[in-house]
Amino acid sequence: MRLILRSTVFNVLFYLNLLVYFIIAIPTLVMPRMAIIKLAMSWGRTNNWLLRAICGIKVEFRGLEKVPRGALLIASKHQSLWETFALLPLFSDPAFVLKRELQWIPFFGWYAMKARMIAVTRGRGGQTLIDMTDRARAELGRSRQIVIFPEGTRRAPGAEPSYRYGIAHLYSESGIACLPIALNSGLFWPRRSFLRYPGTIVAEILDPIPPGLDKTAFAARLQEAIETASARLLAEGERELASRGIRRL
Repeated sequence: MRLILRSTVFNVLFYLNLLVYFIIAIPTLVMPRMAIIKLAMSWGRTNNWLLRAICGIKVEFRGLEKVPRGALLIASKHQSLWETFALLPLFSDPAFVLKRELQWIPFFGWYAMKARMIAVTRGRGGQTLIDMTDRARAELGRSRQIVIFPEGTRRAPGAEPSYRYGIAHLYSESGIACLPIALNSGLFWPRRSFLRYPGTIVAEILDPIPPGLDKTAFAARLQEAIETASARLLAEGERELASRGIRRL
């Protein structure tokens, strides 16, 4: 019962907080682009504070010293809504690859366009890759960090990996190093659930993959790195839940 109550309070405050930031951000539409980026980073930090204060969920980032400066590709495991905001403050000028349909959402879509996020139209085959690569190159030319979820959508913790071709194509065409990120967020903020389980979300930044590998070698190395580390973090999180006597529903 306490879990349900804390989760309900958090979800209400999470969306109220989002609404407040939507209102605060309106002036950024006529300000320099970095204004909305900085505000989005603040939103991410606030959400992590709410998680800790209300749900007892701590957040730990490991390997921050491995983040290079300047233009960069970032490939992150995707288990939860959490990483869509929590990764924002880790980089100086992040640009997320997202579905174009998200730009149709009032406020969110306006701010995503102002921030020059990279919107892609799915289902167009090779044209989708061409459009994504062209946009990514333009943002990399501004020394931005391109954040992409290689599986394209949230996957349940421990689910069979399903990496798509886009990240390998982008890596090959951009000639930029790729930074893998492993995490265990899905244990504590499950997809398609309003429950928030107390514990420690860990996001671990792994060793950068230098440019120059062929697509096949890169894809294999990326998946092996992320999946191996994520499995370790999931086991760590499951032990923590067990030690607290928590059974996930």
